Amino acid sequence: MKNLTLLLVILAMTFCAAFAQERYEKPPKQILDVLNAPLPPTPFVSPTRDMVVFAKRVRYPPISDLAEPMLRLAGVRLNPRTNAQCGYRFYWVEMTLNKLSTAGEVPIALPAGARIGPPLWNAEGTMFAFTNEAQDGVEPWVVEVATQKARRLPGLRINPLLGSAVQWMPDQKTLLVKLVSAERGAPPESPTVPPGPKILESSGASAASSTYEARDVLKSPHDADLFDYYTSSQLALVNVSSGEVTTIGKPAIFSQVAPAPGGPYILVERIHRPYSYLRAYYRFPKEVEVWTTTGELVDALASLPLAEQVPIDGVPTGPRDHAWRPTEPATLTWAEALDGGNPKTKVAHRDRVMLKPISGTTIELCKTEHRFWGLQWVEKGGLALVSDFDRDRRWARAFIFDAADPSAPPRLLWDMSADERYKHPGDPVYRTLPTGANAVMLQDDWIYLVGTGSSTEGDRPFFDRLNLRTLKTERLFRSDRSGYEYVVDWLDRVQGTFLTRRESPTDPPNFFIRTLGRTPIAGIPEGEASWTSTPRAITQFLDPAPQLRGITKRLVTYTRADGIPLSFTLYLPPDYRLGTRLPTVFWAYPLDYAGKEVAGQIEGSPNLFTTIAGTSELFFLLQGYAVLDDVAMPVVGPPETVYDTFVEQIISDAKAAIDKAVDMGVTDPERIGVGGHSHGALMTANLLAYSDLFRAGIARSGAYNHTMRPFGFQNEKRTLWQARDVYVKLSPVLQADKINEPLLLIHGELDVNPGTVPLQSEKLYEAIRGIGGTVRLVILPYESHGYQARESTEHVLYEMLSWFDRYVKNAPPRTHQHDNGTKRGTEQGGETSGQLK
Repeated sequence: MKNLTLLLVILAMTFCAAFAQERYEKPPKQILDVLNAPLPPTPFVSPTRDMVVFAKRVRYPPISDLAEPMLRLAGVRLNPRTNAQCGYRFYWVEMTLNKLSTAGEVPIALPAGARIGPPLWNAEGTMFAFTNEAQDGVEPWVVEVATQKARRLPGLRINPLLGSAVQWMPDQKTLLVKLVSAERGAPPESPTVPPGPKILESSGASAASSTYEARDVLKSPHDADLFDYYTSSQLALVNVSSGEVTTIGKPAIFSQVAPAPGGPYILVERIHRPYSYLRAYYRFPKEVEVWTTTGELVDALASLPLAEQVPIDGVPTGPRDHAWRPTEPATLTWAEALDGGNPKTKVAHRDRVMLKPISGTTIELCKTEHRFWGLQWVEKGGLALVSDFDRDRRWARAFIFDAADPSAPPRLLWDMSADERYKHPGDPVYRTLPTGANAVMLQDDWIYLVGTGSSTEGDRPFFDRLNLRTLKTERLFRSDRSGYEYVVDWLDRVQGTFLTRRESPTDPPNFFIRTLGRTPIAGIPEGEASWTSTPRAITQFLDPAPQLRGITKRLVTYTRADGIPLSFTLYLPPDYRLGTRLPTVFWAYPLDYAGKEVAGQIEGSPNLFTTIAGTSELFFLLQGYAVLDDVAMPVVGPPETVYDTFVEQIISDAKAAIDKAVDMGVTDPERIGVGGHSHGALMTANLLAYSDLFRAGIARSGAYNHTMRPFGFQNEKRTLWQARDVYVKLSPVLQADKINEPLLLIHGELDVNPGTVPLQSEKLYEAIRGIGGTVRLVILPYESHGYQARESTEHVLYEMLSWFDRYVKNAPPRTHQHDNGTKRGTEQGGETSGQLK
């Protein structure tokens, strides 16, 4: 009996050493005050551009929200009580309706405890719809601008799963909705006894699909039955005025559903069995069909089989990406792979784009040399922008194609690296047509483009117009150097008015209407706007956290040892005294690039209004740290082999940034902590394993053993068996004996990312603990890849601040430091070497 008792005590101690359930902690009050400061609202401009809905989201939902029941079925996380997604927790809770002409504001009365989705305007701008997640399901609501009142469409429950839940029909008075069928009954009960073993079998054919395909896959036949039950819906038309409901066809599992712009037709995608136990629902078999609005089959466009073996970076075979042409009443387009969906197959053209009018003949619109990347129709005529993407070079192109004259060769519009920032032309501005369809806005021969405007001085957003006849571009607006201002939408093309959102280091974000001058200005420097514009403020939001104004920041540029230009944003705490060396937080996310010419491009802006929210590393500023934020960590090389030198390059990146911060006199080189999230967490662990640049690390929601994701990680295209050495070298679990600095690991218990399952952090913790290292693992209940709940957010901040206060701010002097920052032995003893381990 004594031996049995001793065994039980040992087992209990072992369990306690593995995990201890603790209460949620809070960071200091000055951090909580900033954490709870309100954010500016999100604008939703009406298609008529005379009204805007400003919506405010819930900042941090309570942990009780995340603790609701959840089913994980074939890539869908759902709440069985409401038949709604579990992952979408940042719902809106307030709305105001604003007249842009007068800046008048009317609050919209919402139901008690509202958890509403984004407003969906009709094309006439006379009303908008939204959904509300109530206690027993998702309700449809409508707001009429004339009455400014919200009203529920009674007796209906929306099924928002798989998308296309609520849409306006072309008459702009009727909603096309996916309903939970009133006759579906109770959910299938779980069998008390399994019917038999679970079996998977492969015939020997290669099935090297990406690691990221296996997202919350089905685990059993009962899961398949539950997927049927919760995702099945009934299509219906709802007359908004009368409330009359007309059902369409029979209930089915619908993914995409889209009404034709000008005809009595609906494009439907129906998912059906057999299901996969390896892939999510978007790889399941489906029928792509056109129905009438009464549910009659008009055209069976495609019958697509189960797609379990899609090559890494490939596409399924057969027709894909079906969509209505917005500028025709009832014409469909889609793409088809000409390379079997395999990017490694050598072919002259990878895809072709098809077009088919209802009851008409299918024609080939064009072929793309590389993978088809998008089709954007211009609102008038037959013009469209067709883009493709070259995986091998990470290269993107766009062409102007005239569907009215298919024999005319496409004209090249832009041709650039997919990572290009400085010369990026921007994205087309769309207009909602009277039918509700969206197309690229056209005025005379001009389309309009908005972009981030990255430059060597930081981001300066712009608003351009491009002449489709001459292909000449004219800059209408560019954010000045004292602030950060971007275009939200055109308002009146004739009057030359557009809506912007502006902020600066001293001015909180607010919205403005700008009016263009009547004539362009001559002699403007390259890149600057050739038109003047006059702003008029329509909001007066105040500073939500004045205590942050003492924070200073600047964009800092420098170069890596091999000459690649780099940058970071330096933040200094309030009341910083010039010349004081501070404990420093180094926070980054590594990115890979195919070419050096784009690797060093600056992103971000020093002219943003400083706001701190969520689990941001900037909260360290309120505890006396300097922060090197968004540190450039490029890894440059051919896309197929770029990760061969990942470790060497991130060490070079990190050393260059630290040297610069030390030279500036703000960073104490003996007190630097490194941190990152997701791929940044992998970076953090590898920097600790292979360098002595940092005193401690924080790694959140990362992946540390690549043998657990053998079919690719991040942008690594090779499998474990094709690049075994790379997988091993970049797996901190397998290099745990090199991690001799304290490491804090944080992970969401329900991480949705198949590449960063919580087991990744658990195994790294076990490895470091097993070899006697200093490590702490925090698993956040109910959280996914990012952290949402108020309790989780507060606790993560508490953990991060406590860890760096202990191991960075108050770190004792160390004796071992290699000149180039690479690993040289351990502080706990062991071998020393001048070579990179």
